[in-house]
Amino acid sequence: MNIKRKSIPSPEGQQQLESLRQAISKTLEKKCRLGHYAVTWKDGKPVITGEDAPITTKISAKHKPHEP
Repeated sequence: MNIKRKSIPSPEGQQQLESLRQAISKTLEKKCRLGHYAVTWKDGKPVITGEDAPITTKISAKHKPHEP
């Protein structure tokens, strides 16, 4: 089976991605306003941001996202 992966999503896929980006942005903004911390990924590692972020940032390998 040969699967070709497009580098540019279809118009429907672009709309879905934009919807997800907006939802994530809204959620992170809400967390910031409420003073909650957020965990995001940067350069393959978890990054914890926010005023109430825990001091210990040790996250086990089993919580890493799957690589495509």
